[in-house]
Amino acid sequence: MNVAALQRALVTGEGLWTSLEVVGSTGSTNSDLSARAGELAEGAVLVAEQQTAGRGRLDRSWIAPARSGLFFSVLLKPGPQVPPERWGWLTLLAGVATATGLSRAAGVDTALKWPNDLLVAVDGEERKTGGILAERVDDGVVIGIGLNVTMTDDELPVETAGSLLLAKASVTDRNPLLKAVLRSLEQWYGDWRAAGGDPAASGLQETYAAGCATLGKHVRAELPGGRTLTGTAEAVDADGRLVVRTADGEREAVGAGDVVHLRSVR
Repeated sequence: MNVAALQRALVTGEGLWTSLEVVGSTGSTNSDLSARAGELAEGAVLVAEQQTAGRGRLDRSWIAPARSGLFFSVLLKPGPQVPPERWGWLTLLAGVATATGLSRAAGVDTALKWPNDLLVAVDGEERKTGGILAERVDDGVVIGIGLNVTMTDDELPVETAGSLLLAKASVTDRNPLLKAVLRSLEQWYGDWRAAGGDPAASGLQETYAAGCATLGKHVRAELPGGRTLTGTAEAVDADGRLVVRTADGEREAVGAGDVVHLRSVR
């Protein structure tokens, strides 16, 4: 990563990003940034060339070779402008921002799997190429984004994983990709915060739904407590929950859980 060029482009003193640090290797950028959140200003960015203990949702590990992807975390402090009950939208916002940035910079269509996965098409198959993890800190949220960029089939941890390279992205240089994602995140976050975190007024809810590959699919949601819900994913509600219609016509909003795409509903 070209640290000096990234800092010149992003840490301008006029925008959201207040600092940008790149480390060669660390366990988890989310853990590191969370530990320092109290001493850092909003807009701090921590990037790692390699993560040795990267984490996803449900404490899943995220493993990738050094310099094969983008592994970074940002510190956001929505403050009194946004009620805390709307902070849950930040995971979905980060997904929209990442997909938008990658579309512009790499010419690759990136779909969203509720709530926090980024999907690309590899040989016609839907594969996970990235994930997002948001964690609350004292007065803000640390958002971690992991994105497979140049990983080959032999380097992928599972067959269902993908990368921008395998999706035939026009750009796989991580420097412009990181700039594009952070600029997109700055724009979406600014609009959302200016709207008081209102997902409808900021356009976030509509844009997320338009790019969400989960909607219209027959899904299985594995919920906390061991319960399983099966049905059609119909909408994302004002609280960012996935609305599932079961076979008996009942509609249930899922706020947390692991969702598996079964098939598209015709």
